[in-house]
Amino acid sequence: MTRTLFLQAPSFDGFDGGAGSRYQARREIRSFWYPTWLAQVAAVVPGSKLIDAVPHGLSLAEVVREAPHYDLAVLHTSTPSFSSDVLVVKALKAANPALKAGFVGAKVAVEPQASLASSPAIDFVAGNEFDFTIKEIAEGRDWSRIAGLSWRDAAGAVRHNRPRVILENMDELPFVTPVYKRDLKIENYFIGYLKHPYISLYTGRGCKSRCTFCLWPQTVGGHRYRTRSVDNVIEEIRYAKSAFPQVREFFFDDDTFTDDRPRSEAIARELGKLGVTWSCNAKANVPRDTLKVMRDNGLRLLLVGYESGNQQILHNIRKGMRVDVARRFTKDCHELGIAIHGTFILGLPGESRETIEETIRFASEINPHTIQVSLAAPYPGTELYRDAVANGWLDETHAELIDASGVQIAPLHYPHLSHTEIFQSVEEFYRRFYFRAPKIAAIVSEMARSPQVAARRLREGIEFFSFLRERRELAH
Repeated sequence: MTRTLFLQAPSFDGFDGGAGSRYQARREIRSFWYPTWLAQVAAVVPGSKLIDAVPHGLSLAEVVREAPHYDLAVLHTSTPSFSSDVLVVKALKAANPALKAGFVGAKVAVEPQASLASSPAIDFVAGNEFDFTIKEIAEGRDWSRIAGLSWRDAAGAVRHNRPRVILENMDELPFVTPVYKRDLKIENYFIGYLKHPYISLYTGRGCKSRCTFCLWPQTVGGHRYRTRSVDNVIEEIRYAKSAFPQVREFFFDDDTFTDDRPRSEAIARELGKLGVTWSCNAKANVPRDTLKVMRDNGLRLLLVGYESGNQQILHNIRKGMRVDVARRFTKDCHELGIAIHGTFILGLPGESRETIEETIRFASEINPHTIQVSLAAPYPGTELYRDAVANGWLDETHAELIDASGVQIAPLHYPHLSHTEIFQSVEEFYRRFYFRAPKIAAIVSEMARSPQVAARRLREGIEFFSFLRERRELAH
């Protein structure tokens, strides 16, 4: 095997660009997901090393010092971080001119020609489900014969090989948690709504939903939910429980873990036997009976993408969800004692001042435990991006989706709703949701019960107000 480095490159301070997050940006509260996509391919390549620079506080100089020890560098990139990541590749090659370097991720999967054309320092990019594409590069195979690869030949010409067949047997993939154990400090990963320390991983890929904004299914995962067997998932959790006795929660980061309800119930029952606390992504339509099975077997929290409280916007983005169903589902969760972290998106097609108000009122009414409010991000490769370009909703100056410091901007605008109005509505949303007397009382009560929670919430509060101040400065 070629000596291979997998790298989540240094970037903006606090930039969470390497995992299953739905957008890559600095967050309201400093948070880091695991670099699961890179860890998965690192698990496929024996003897490789994974460096996740930002959570581990590694500077560019420290990363570059590693370059002479490797023959191959593979970086995960994204639309917001691409320009910065190219500079990292150039620095690595300056330290080791013999190094071959390339990118993986949704950005290069949908724009291979443009990505390679952007810099001669990039030797290759890999398409969707790049695990075995990269493995074959590391094995030293002829690049012209590797499916799923776009590459630069000796003459500098860009070549595109045939697409790689999508992986059907997910049990063929080795566990990611041994890579976490080998290369990462898990205490450096924290999410505001998950217990710390936590571990996240995938039990499958793909999502049958057709949401126009969602990046992964439209670019690298596909619209069929291909899953690992129940026994395979439980075997990894059993390993992780032993390898990381300090972990307080496991999170399943599948786009929608509850899409296959019999399987999610079967996994839940096995997790119950292991006595672990766990959480997962869910659509707001899980029946009460399934929720109860999961709750009775260790489920603590669901991450739910509500997106909007306006039914027409949900239709516009092909969410496949009814507001009344989401309302009933949330009531069931509250009654069963399942916490919810609800996510909402402002600036989607059909948005207006009135629909923003409707969504804020809806969020306050259903009252998830915590929320995240994002700005609609039209990533290349998504239907939302194509619609935004066709309808003139996206200006070229907003195409990178973040500002110079890594804060998410409002890239879309409409004749009746400006960038600035959409951007400022995020702060309004947060203030009106969290600065309600019942919500403040609930947070204070939670802090009073646990000194650890109190310390964490105080830190997050400081970070949150700093975030709002920075956004206010950006708006002006």
